[in-house]
Amino acid sequence: MARHLHFDCFSGISGDMTLGALVDAGLPFKDLVRGLASLKIDGYRLTRKRVERGAITATKVDVLIDKGFRAPLTLSQIAKILRRSGLPPAVKERSQAVFDVLADAEGKAHGVEPSHVHFHEVGVIDSFVDVVGGILGLHLLDIRRVTASAINVGAGMLQSAHGALPVPGPAVAALAVGVPIYAKGPERELTTPTGMALLKTVTTDFGCLPSMQVRQVGYGAGTADPAQWANVLRVFIGEEAPASGAMETIIELETNLDDVNPQVYDTVFDRVFAAGAVDATLAPVIMKKGRPGNILSVLAPREHTEAVLAVLFAETTALGVRIREVQRRVLPRQFASVRINGQDVRIKLAAIRPGLSKAAPEYEDCKRVAERSGRPVKDILDEALMVYRQTLGTRPRRKGRA
Repeated sequence: MARHLHFDCFSGISGDMTLGALVDAGLPFKDLVRGLASLKIDGYRLTRKRVERGAITATKVDVLIDKGFRAPLTLSQIAKILRRSGLPPAVKERSQAVFDVLADAEGKAHGVEPSHVHFHEVGVIDSFVDVVGGILGLHLLDIRRVTASAINVGAGMLQSAHGALPVPGPAVAALAVGVPIYAKGPERELTTPTGMALLKTVTTDFGCLPSMQVRQVGYGAGTADPAQWANVLRVFIGEEAPASGAMETIIELETNLDDVNPQVYDTVFDRVFAAGAVDATLAPVIMKKGRPGNILSVLAPREHTEAVLAVLFAETTALGVRIREVQRRVLPRQFASVRINGQDVRIKLAAIRPGLSKAAPEYEDCKRVAERSGRPVKDILDEALMVYRQTLGTRPRRKGRA
């Protein structure tokens, strides 16, 4: 089973919190120190200690600077350090990706090209080690999949090299595009550009804790220790629960309608699908005061949410739409093709587990064949499935198998 790590960012995320959480969850500290030595950077020491943050005991990892470069680094200087290091190729590549993401965000925040960005927040040794150490830690733990919760970015104002800025700062705000965030707790910065860039680079999906068999839990402490607040990053490490299909997070948009001309729904469905929806349903209900109505429910990827919302508000009488994040498990799919009446009909295939799958003819293809041939569409559906099953029976078997 794939080794899976989930970041629980209820108090944000930073580079040192990430290192602390990974070490707390079982990353051997000596292996981390030995791996970072291959960066060939002098003038720092890595330390760890147990600390209290609120009611939680956590691991605090610090980079103590003795001497070394303290001026900001450019993207090209960072790339040179990574290239000359003895890090595994995958760690070099993903570390560079984090800095590329940071450069893009800093460039957008300050109106400069990424190649001209000077990293004030990640330029010194400690933050440089945080980024590479986080990527190296995931590599040493053999993490194959990373997910994360919505991210608490904090609130209030922060002090930066550019003066007082609102939380989240411009770089974190730029990095937050397409990522679920919220503000809660003490008025301070809880998520740093380094932490957000690292998370955005390695995470494949954001949402609630997915189904997994947890093996380790780790807590990484932040530097700040606000009163009545556990300023830690929590990680869960384990294996994905054995099940068919992949879990994904998707957005459900739902609204109640009782004054829409039923003829309109056909156009609504066409346009929400054109806007990027993956499914849409209509269910009859009894609404307040005994009025009959319908619940229109649409599923869409996060990036298409606004486009689908625009359709719902423009094409229906809805004044409000409920939006929620849901999990769905999706079977891996592929297509085969059969010939019916001289025309191609696609067969959708979904693998349940090795040796067991589902097959269904594509309705639109069968409808096209039926219209051109004058035959009933149900006959075309039946024939397409029968022909596909016959092709399975005529395929040559592999040697050594019954």
